[in-house]
Amino acid sequence: MSVSRTNLRSPDSDPTPVSALGNVVPAPSSVEPGGTPYTITSATAIRVDDVPGVRAVGDQLAGYLRPSTGYPLPVTPGSGADGVQLRLDATAGELGEEGYRLESTGDGVLLTAREPAGLFHGVQTLRQLLPHAVEADSVQPGPWTVPGGTITDVPRYPYRGAMLDVSRHFFTVEQVKRYVDQLALYKINTLHLHLTDDQGWRIAVDSWPRLTAVGGSTSVAGTGGFYTKEEFRELVEYAAAHHLDVIPEIDVPGHTNAALASYAELNPDGQAPELYTGTEVGFSSLSADKPVTYDFMDDVIREIAAITPGDRLHIGGDEADNTSAEDYAAIMAKAQESVARHGKEVIAWHQVTGTAVADGAWVQYWGTDETKKEEREQVAAAVRAGARLILSPADRAYLDMKYDEEFALGLRWAGLVEVDRSYDWDPATYFAEEGVPAEAVLGVEAPLWTETLSTNAELELMAFPRLLGAAEKGWSRGDLPWEGFHERLVDQGRRLTALGIAYHPSPKVEWASE
Repeated sequence: MSVSRTNLRSPDSDPTPVSALGNVVPAPSSVEPGGTPYTITSATAIRVDDVPGVRAVGDQLAGYLRPSTGYPLPVTPGSGADGVQLRLDATAGELGEEGYRLESTGDGVLLTAREPAGLFHGVQTLRQLLPHAVEADSVQPGPWTVPGGTITDVPRYPYRGAMLDVSRHFFTVEQVKRYVDQLALYKINTLHLHLTDDQGWRIAVDSWPRLTAVGGSTSVAGTGGFYTKEEFRELVEYAAAHHLDVIPEIDVPGHTNAALASYAELNPDGQAPELYTGTEVGFSSLSADKPVTYDFMDDVIREIAAITPGDRLHIGGDEADNTSAEDYAAIMAKAQESVARHGKEVIAWHQVTGTAVADGAWVQYWGTDETKKEEREQVAAAVRAGARLILSPADRAYLDMKYDEEFALGLRWAGLVEVDRSYDWDPATYFAEEGVPAEAVLGVEAPLWTETLSTNAELELMAFPRLLGAAEKGWSRGDLPWEGFHERLVDQGRRLTALGIAYHPSPKVEWASE
């Protein structure tokens, strides 16, 4: 039968899903509902191309579905007339590296992509098309029906990130893995780990062992902790299996008290300060006129680059209030040189645009709608000169801002950020007044700082449901209105509950009663 095409990314179309087929976050590129649905049964097989990347995605799909369905769902190589099929198509150039096509008929579900990452993202959509009880870890009654029709879906931006601060409070490998699982469901493809700050140093550096022995011993409240290189590699590998890159951040020249307390020689007077467990910022700084500063930075960057398979390394550069402009420029220049020398691309917070920015550097904007015009113009000038732009406006994308005055967790220096405000912005036009074209924006990142957060439940309360909006801003084209997102968010509340994810039941959303 013929079906009508609904393009959810067109600003001129109604983004409200026309059937359960479109009830997905992030909103798909296009949805063609119609035809006979497919029901997964005990006889369903997952049929995959016999190549490692595809087999791995097939195994992950089976792992998602077996606990709740109770079905064997064998993962078998080769094609067939039924079941769930995962196929690579090298000729599907329109799908890019991460896009996919999902076709559901009475005979089965066919997922097609050009790369395994696209199949993985398609699997996340398939999960959301099934009843939310599919996320349970025990057998549920079903039935497990996928609506009929076709979804064709490609991301808006190549960079769709979430940052987790493990410095203010330390989170273990298993805790971070849980966050990776949650990010993957919503097609986030980058985990930015903020590994060093005043309150704690969280990554082992062989050439400077006191960074973890001393600097890793504290946090804002409670004990500290750090990742060995083997543990960091384990995290990176786990994220990669879920098609996320890990970007480590080593913050310089400020946010460095943990390092300064670990090595007296890094301090101007040769005296190590006390370890710090407060939450004030801007007081610490490396010394631009000490050669040991640059040995230190190069050693750290070299060792972290060696255990980071991704292309990028973050060097911070924010809130260096106790560093003169001249010293800041000298330190950031050397840090950028070190990153390039060790084979990585630089990412830095947008304050780096106040000095020379390395060719091809990534600039991450964390200002607000009210940031001074000259500061925004400075960012725009760097982008016009060739820098690449990631958007993390604090009064839209920071997941640690309080929802309202009464919320116990979080901060409010960027204002109160309810779910609707976090969704009501368009990355493509965010710097339009400064003359930055839409195509200069490479992506969106939602940072989660942890001054007030020490458990997974607290992380989840701050991240969800706002993380879903950030994911949609990174994946879905067009400035989709709040109303359509709200309707899809209602169903996601049920799914989050089934997954055991703590979320804030914002009064801005008419959550389902069951």
